[in-house]
Amino acid sequence: MPEGYERLDHHGDVVETLETSTWTFAHNGQEAVDMGFMAFHVDSLAWAGGLGIIMCLMFWLVARKATAGVPSGFMNFMESIIEFVDNQVRDTFHGKSKLIAPLSLVIFCWVFLMNLMDLIPVDLFPKLFEWTMVTFFGWDAHQAYFKIVPTTDPNITLAMSFSVMLLIIGFTVKAKGFGGFVGELAFKPFETDNIVLKFLLLPVNLVLETISLLSKPVSLGLRLFGNMYAGEFVFILVAAMMGTWQFIGAWPWAVFHILVITLQAFIFMVLTIVYLSMAVEEH
Repeated sequence: MPEGYERLDHHGDVVETLETSTWTFAHNGQEAVDMGFMAFHVDSLAWAGGLGIIMCLMFWLVARKATAGVPSGFMNFMESIIEFVDNQVRDTFHGKSKLIAPLSLVIFCWVFLMNLMDLIPVDLFPKLFEWTMVTFFGWDAHQAYFKIVPTTDPNITLAMSFSVMLLIIGFTVKAKGFGGFVGELAFKPFETDNIVLKFLLLPVNLVLETISLLSKPVSLGLRLFGNMYAGEFVFILVAAMMGTWQFIGAWPWAVFHILVITLQAFIFMVLTIVYLSMAVEEH
């Protein structure tokens, strides 16, 4: 926050004027807006990181007890997920890489866990957070943001998708060299053997291929964000319109939403595999 910024409570009264520019937590929606681009979405980052740790811990616990015998219970469930992802990689990725299978497994399970938080009542954790801040820290947190579904934050989904774009570039350079990567951007899709025409078409190819490269992570991230945000918004609308009957109204949507969150995790994983497969294919 900049020097001289006036902080307001939920009644609109000034409670503090900052004497110096400082890093701080936003106490309400307006402060989050005023922080601008440089703000860290601590709630989304914390939940995403925590769910990632839980995912790794689950696989570590299962791996510790893995045996050569017939699996049972939770181990059988985890092995079925691994087999499912492995089959998707074998069918889709046409190159050779030890990274693709574990990367795909992480993407599917991590995105699924983040999506799964959408089934928790939308105001439960924010209210618990508000009560904790007010009771133990004396912080007026009545209007504080507190997202528990990281995939409803476009910053999280776009960060993941642009990480995929960096992998696409890395795989392309590794498979075809830096010259091959630049050549694909500059001399395709319009190709010619005429050297003059080749360089005349270079700007057109460069624009088209750059847009194509950037559209992959943008569409990948916004698709996940849009579907999850819409799903959460429907839960909020059901709660607002049905009042005490929301439990009955929310159940059908929650059951359907289980399919949505699984499908979105699957789509994000499969498209990542497809994009990386395209990056290593010579033709």
